[in-house]
Amino acid sequence: MSEVTSRVTAEGTVTIPEDLRTLVGLAPGSRVAFDRTEDGHIVMRKVDPEVAARVARYRGHAGPGMTTDEVLRLTRGRAPGDPFD
Repeated sequence: MSEVTSRVTAEGTVTIPEDLRTLVGLAPGSRVAFDRTEDGHIVMRKVDPEVAARVARYRGHAGPGMTTDEVLRLTRGRAPGDPFD
């Protein structure tokens, strides 16, 4: 595909040309994400609403649990009250 350009409006919006929307599967209301690659390029990708919804359900819902010290003891195989060093 050859280079496709678009202009940024004063509001910061950009029209994605129809051939690109079709190629990526974008429809009105679709969500897109922008990622920066290690070499500095910006990549736009379609956000799968089902995946986004599944991830959102778990965000911030770990609930009450162990303290950091308790996790460290558990992962280091030490009993409560043992020093960490």
